[in-house]
Amino acid sequence: MKKTLFVSIFALFLLTSCNKDKEILDALNTYNTEMETKGYHFGDKINLPKEVTENAESISISFGDKETSDLVVDPAFFTLGDNAVTINITRDGKVLSQDATINVFAKNPEAQLTYEIVAEYPHDKANFVQGFQLEGNTIYESDGQTGQSKILKYTLGQTNATTFTAQPADVFSEGSTIVGNKVYQLTWQNKKGFIYDKSSLKLLSEFPYPNVMGEGWGLTYDGKNLIASDGTKNLYFLDVNDPSKMVKYISVAGNTEVYDQLNELEYDNGFVYANVWQKPIILKINPKSGEVVARIDFSEIVKKHNTGTDDVLNGIAFKGQNMLITGKNWDKIYEVKIK
Repeated sequence: MKKTLFVSIFALFLLTSCNKDKEILDALNTYNTEMETKGYHFGDKINLPKEVTENAESISISFGDKETSDLVVDPAFFTLGDNAVTINITRDGKVLSQDATINVFAKNPEAQLTYEIVAEYPHDKANFVQGFQLEGNTIYESDGQTGQSKILKYTLGQTNATTFTAQPADVFSEGSTIVGNKVYQLTWQNKKGFIYDKSSLKLLSEFPYPNVMGEGWGLTYDGKNLIASDGTKNLYFLDVNDPSKMVKYISVAGNTEVYDQLNELEYDNGFVYANVWQKPIILKINPKSGEVVARIDFSEIVKKHNTGTDDVLNGIAFKGQNMLITGKNWDKIYEVKIK
């Protein structure tokens, strides 16, 4: 009888304990789901629900190879963008763990910049623009599409290429950038890039890009590293002497959202400018943190050219203080003054 009573009490204890564990994890899951949408800012406290805090002996958050018991969104631990973490709750000598996503947004709202069109130039409508840069009065352009990909250059205001090099039929070209007397170019899914002589556009060499990059999209140069996008929220800093090596990466976020599908890139005066695929906006990004400090809405220009899913805004260059923009299969290049 005593043995039966003991077993019954023990079973009741286990049942109660399991129910409490479930209550804790359910409350944590509800909280995490709500906060994944709402997001945090650096300095915010991670205020877990009382079902968790009142029943925990200790709480920690692990992120990669790091772990902290300080429930504050600290930039020394978290990055802008989505942080895949594990929340660990110690209770009655055992650890309950739950995966979560902590979205960290920029502290300040993005400035909404405006523009004025100051000039228009012709552009070859056949060109599926993927990379776009001005040096002097010469446009260096990378054009995509399988079987049609090439690197070319032409004089601003003209549409005929003065020099071009076509890619093999199986290559889909993507972003490009000038580095000294060379031009670097990415490919979409071929997992490699090309290096050309800037003057002749003669192919000099190829390089594999880091495996962490799923695809090649945009490319620019900050004077020290190549900066590449792969259609995600990340910007990858690559060793210019060996682009197969990643130096670091950052995630890009504004005040209320993480920006993904980052595409064509341009570096100017300490900032990275990026367009977002299939959206009429260009972002101004702090390359040290990934914070979007401003955005420019080019809807009025884009709607003149956007007749389908392909002919999107996808070209950013600078002409002095002004910006040049164009898109895939657009017949114009616009010079705009940013206000």
